[in-house]
Amino acid sequence: RLRLWILAVDACGVIALSVLLARKLYRLVRDYRRHVPGSRLTARTVGIFGSLVIAPLLIVYLSSLEFINRGIDSWFRVEVKEALNDALGLSRAALELRMREHSARTVALAEGLSGAPPAEMQARLDAERRASQAIEIALFGTHGQILAASLESPLESLPSQPSPDLVRQVGERRPYMSLEPRSRGGYLIRTAAALEDSGAGRDARFVVAIYPVPPQLGALTDAVQNAYHQYGDLAAWREPLKNSFSLTLTLVLLLAMLAAIYGAIFSAQRLVRPVQDLIEGTRAVGKGDFGTRLPLPSRDEMGFLVHSFNDMTKRLRRARAEATQSQQAVERERERLAIILARLSTGVLAIDRNMTLRTANEAAGAILGADLSAAGGRSLPQLASGNERLGQFVAALAVRFAAGRQEWREQLDLDGAAGRRTLMCACTPLPGEDSGMGFVIVFDDITALLQAQRDAAWGEVARRLAHEIKNPLTPIQLSAERLRRRLLSGMNARDAEILERGTRTIVQQVESMQQMVNAFSEYARAPEMQVTRFSLNQLVTEVADLYRSQDPRARIGLDLDERLEGIEGDRLRVRQVLNNLLTNALEALDGVAAPKLEIATRLEAGTDAEYAVLTVCDNGPGFQRELLGKVFDPYVTTKPKGTGLGLAIVKKIIEEHGGRIDADNRPEGGARVRVVLPVKDSTRTAAGGARERRDQLRRERA
Repeated sequence: RLRLWILAVDACGVIALSVLLARKLYRLVRDYRRHVPGSRLTARTVGIFGSLVIAPLLIVYLSSLEFINRGIDSWFRVEVKEALNDALGLSRAALELRMREHSARTVALAEGLSGAPPAEMQARLDAERRASQAIEIALFGTHGQILAASLESPLESLPSQPSPDLVRQVGERRPYMSLEPRSRGGYLIRTAAALEDSGAGRDARFVVAIYPVPPQLGALTDAVQNAYHQYGDLAAWREPLKNSFSLTLTLVLLLAMLAAIYGAIFSAQRLVRPVQDLIEGTRAVGKGDFGTRLPLPSRDEMGFLVHSFNDMTKRLRRARAEATQSQQAVERERERLAIILARLSTGVLAIDRNMTLRTANEAAGAILGADLSAAGGRSLPQLASGNERLGQFVAALAVRFAAGRQEWREQLDLDGAAGRRTLMCACTPLPGEDSGMGFVIVFDDITALLQAQRDAAWGEVARRLAHEIKNPLTPIQLSAERLRRRLLSGMNARDAEILERGTRTIVQQVESMQQMVNAFSEYARAPEMQVTRFSLNQLVTEVADLYRSQDPRARIGLDLDERLEGIEGDRLRVRQVLNNLLTNALEALDGVAAPKLEIATRLEAGTDAEYAVLTVCDNGPGFQRELLGKVFDPYVTTKPKGTGLGLAIVKKIIEEHGGRIDADNRPEGGARVRVVLPVKDSTRTAAGGARERRDQLRRERA
């Protein structure tokens, strides 16, 4: 159909574009005649763009017009019409064939019911309906009286009354058949046949049967009929369609062509406008900044632009190259300094007199326990809020700056929840600073170095004490026992009691000293490790069962990681670690109302290897705050009968396995000891070598 509103819109668009295009062309011709800079380039660009657009549009228009005409002609070919006629005839023939089949079946049913007893009528109708899949079969008498009926849904409806045409045709002893549409879609076949009653006195009877048409056949028939009718409707609009499409395509062509020309002019003007601006800018730069004005080599605007721009960029390039080289040199030096600071294990801070942070490396944040990577420009006292270690460091700096000290080198001790940290700190003023003097503070954590020195010193002391004390202990014990045997028999009762009590005291004290000497020897010696693979979870279970039987009042809970299949290490020494930790924990739980001990294992993946983590926690009083950094030092204990070597031996065994151990207090109360062991012995060997090299470097630096 011809849509008038589409044609109206196209016509309005053509008129509007024609007016706009006429104005653009008038201005372009006027500027061209006046030799306005950029007008010639604009005209050339419009010509190029217009030719590139109009030629393809004409080709597409002619091809589309021919394609539309031939396409519309192909819709109405004779073959299509004949095919639709054949399909319509075939669908009608299929329906007629099915109607004849159902009519013949109804006639046969009427013949079978003729002369049948009335009692068998209903049964025969039901059997026939089920066999033929009919919707209903009814037997009627005179005046449409229902004698018997078989319905598909007997409770929902009654048999439909026969039409007058059906009654008249059956009365003439002719079979009746008709095709009727259904209200819900589809078709029904209604057939009827009269019964051959030869008996006198009987009323005329006839059978009416209603059969459904298969949905596929009905839908196909409807589709063929609809297609046939639509084809007939479209055939009448053949020539109007061709004229309508041709007119619409022509208007679209004009609209597109005018829009393309207008777009070409608009694009050319936008393209030339920056060129005109650059021309004016080049003239201004040539007159003012560089003192040089180049003559116009030709009347071509692009030639003038190129020459002026080349001259201008030549001068700018030289200045820019010098500035770039200077900036790159500064950036290279800055990058080198940043790389050096990032790779240093020593903390470096740059601050001003007001203690405002200028820069800090990663090591500084790690040592002070604060994230200083993005803290530039902030005050150190502000950053220290909530961080005890950083707060003590800032307080120490403030005291020295308040005293007027600008260059100093001292050792600072920082106390915190995780223990004491010892820093070797040096401060020096930045050169070139005046009133706002800045400082560089370099510091290193020498806690591990001092601990290693103390461990080495204690080991040497323990070895010498064990050697010097152990030798005279046995002669003292033997001499005391010999004196008791020689003199006890020849003394009276009072002297004998004094001798017995004295010699027994000597022997007991000698045995106590021997136990202490054995502890010294165990701490001082470094026996060869017997590395095997064993299950840490199984070892923990065995030790826990042993201590449950020894102290049933304490509740020992286990939380074992099933992923931890086994580790490589000295099983006996790891068992000694467990014994010492559980013994210390149970001794710390004396006097607790509900003693509780928790042992947990975890498998953790590190950056280079896997590690087994063993944690022992209790609900006792915990470690004393002032002893947190010294609990693994020899002879540090709070027990009246302890030697202070248990946790020191534990730490030494863990370090021999390439692991680490730390202790702290839980927030909910109680002590917690955390042991980290490498799963594989190869990790212990690599870690041991790296630790020895690191300790050597620290000793050399110290």
